Amino acid sequence: MKKKSTTRILLFLLLCLLISSCTEQYALQTNTFENALVIEATITNELKKQQIKITRTYRLEEEDPTIETGATVTVTDNEDNKYIFELKDSVYVSQTEFQAVPGRKYRLDITTDEGKSYYSTSQTLTTVNEIQSIDATVETRDGVRGVEINVNSYDPTGTSKYYRYEYEETYKIISPMWDDEMTRLAPLPLPPGETHQAILVLPRTKETKTCYTTKKEDYIILTSTNNLTEDRVKFPIRFISNQNYIITHRYSILVRQYIQTIEAYTYYKTLKEISGSESILSQNQPGFFYGNIKSSDNPNEKVIGFFEVSSVYSKRIFFNYTDLFPREPLPPYFIDCTERIYQDCFNPTPECKGGALRSAISGNLLVHLANSGITYLMVPPQCGDCTSFSSNIIPSFWID
Repeated sequence: MKKKSTTRILLFLLLCLLISSCTEQYALQTNTFENALVIEATITNELKKQQIKITRTYRLEEEDPTIETGATVTVTDNEDNKYIFELKDSVYVSQTEFQAVPGRKYRLDITTDEGKSYYSTSQTLTTVNEIQSIDATVETRDGVRGVEINVNSYDPTGTSKYYRYEYEETYKIISPMWDDEMTRLAPLPLPPGETHQAILVLPRTKETKTCYTTKKEDYIILTSTNNLTEDRVKFPIRFISNQNYIITHRYSILVRQYIQTIEAYTYYKTLKEISGSESILSQNQPGFFYGNIKSSDNPNEKVIGFFEVSSVYSKRIFFNYTDLFPREPLPPYFIDCTERIYQDCFNPTPECKGGALRSAISGNLLVHLANSGITYLMVPPQCGDCTSFSSNIIPSFWID
């Protein structure tokens, strides 16, 4: 189940405090609302500008959380090193690069613009554990044939035990109905005697055939070796059907492995369970649960979130569709790329579609595939111009 935003999930918890049971259907609207601070903070052993997200709970009928602006945010270690964070866009970012160091204790302190103060319990860096390998193999899951991507790691000291994963995938897209020419309408005003803008067929001026899409998934992905005889992980982090167009050409996945404390693992595990398929109006009401952040002013105030100091290790792999499925047909494209024929004329006959053709060109609803005389073959932009939904910039990490 895909992770919902932490803010929305924990709003569900607050509502659960107010709903005991229900037998009637309810429209999901917030009749009673409790404003609570939501903090998402993971400091890692990577040397970088660390990030902390601070928002407020929001009503079910609202689309996005409210960013907590004007807060004073600091992380301090037990050697009196203080790292100050400042708001950039929607996230608080440390002014300087730093990394969590083994053996030190770190504490998060927040003072809101209203003068309310919050603090976390002290946290130390977890065991550093590398990803040994990531493998992609052909498997069948629930009757679906595809690619299973497994992450493998091993801690001979047996001190990692609790793992959280994130992944980011990047894939190459090649426009299946691409042409090196494009259509544009002649600039206005119209020349004397003309009643319609002329259609210009011009060479393409930018790369529109090959693109690269990157997506970061927000699933809560957890596993534990606590009940195993050794601290060894072979974990299926991703399964992709062989009919999914994202692996048609070349695919890459970047996996990030976080080693957690049992407290952080339990917090995320509970959060994942709440974001499952159960309705918030079901008979099983989980109630509110706390993280490790509290109010300095009011110990009874509900504060949502967890301050985590976690070691992280990243690893990336690439594969081509033909590496795993040699001599097999490529997956179908994600939309129908049937050609559409337009006659550029204005006679009152069904074949003449000059007006519709110009509307499609001006609105970027169709792109050029071919033309002959007054006949134009057009296709949806996703089929002939990958920049209509993706990027033509080759990622810096990309290897063909």
